[in-house]
Amino acid sequence: MSESDVTRDGVRHARPGRQAPTGVRAGRRRRRRGRGEQPMVPDAEFSSYYGKPVLNKPTWKPLDIAGYLYLGGLAGASSLLAAGAAATGRPELGRVAKLGAAGAITLSLAALVHDLGRPARFLNMLRVFKPTSPMSVGSWILSGYAPLTLAAAATEVAGRYRLAGSAATAGAAVLGPAVATYTAVLLSDTAVPSWHEGYRQLPFVFAGSAATSAAGLALVAVPTAQAGPARRMAALGAVLELGTFQVMKRRMGLTAEPFAQGRAHWLLRASEALTAGGAALALLSARVRDRRPALAAGAALLTGSAALRFGVFHAGVASAEDPRYTVVPQRERLRARDR
Repeated sequence: MSESDVTRDGVRHARPGRQAPTGVRAGRRRRRRGRGEQPMVPDAEFSSYYGKPVLNKPTWKPLDIAGYLYLGGLAGASSLLAAGAAATGRPELGRVAKLGAAGAITLSLAALVHDLGRPARFLNMLRVFKPTSPMSVGSWILSGYAPLTLAAAATEVAGRYRLAGSAATAGAAVLGPAVATYTAVLLSDTAVPSWHEGYRQLPFVFAGSAATSAAGLALVAVPTAQAGPARRMAALGAVLELGTFQVMKRRMGLTAEPFAQGRAHWLLRASEALTAGGAALALLSARVRDRRPALAAGAALLTGSAALRFGVFHAGVASAEDPRYTVVPQRERLRARDR
């Protein structure tokens, strides 16, 4: 048909605008409307059905679970420090480390049970042993570690049963590294993007953080003459924590963004400054008789370790709330598999 159509009475009537212009006329009209290609599809928005997130964000209470992560690391590393103190003849260091480990693991378990709601829920996790479940393995580790730690502290306070106390100290030191790091495996085993994608390095980050916290406690409470192992632990822990955390963020790609946003960003920046400054002060305190540098170093290390655990916790929650951190990495893995 031409630019007119035939009606029922056979008369042609012009009906302009019914057909798209072609050829030169079409090109001129397109140029008049605007230069360049116009997008035909709007930018993609990462959302889900009914506007809900792809993942349900963790319902854990920040104070309970981040505190549980922090105190467990402090306890596990303190048990190692207590064993080292016993082997090198530093009774004051050993006493502080044993009491610190016992107090920290008690508070850690209290925070965990408070989040669970009832003590029976923790006991139910001990009904079976499932090697493929970090929660099951961690529950059994805690059930073995806590009595040993409390026994080592009790014999230290009582001043009796030294042989049993030494055995308990050694047993707690064997389980200490697992207590300090299994929570990183527990977080990495979830579907939360900023926890799961860091599964290779997060246990080492937590190990370094645990070492700095235990060293910080010792520096605050132990005379300078006996704090040599604590100072060395502070330096090595800070290097491990800060270095591995940077490697982890580089390898995580997009899912590392929540570590640099919002509350997590400020907590982690504070953690880096406190940990680095605390380790430097710890080394400096060995050269001066004044206790104030050691006290400042200990306080900085304890606070920096806590800030790290809370920062990691909040970053994970933020990554679960934004579907982009779930959808984009999945698409990238599919493309890589197709290649």
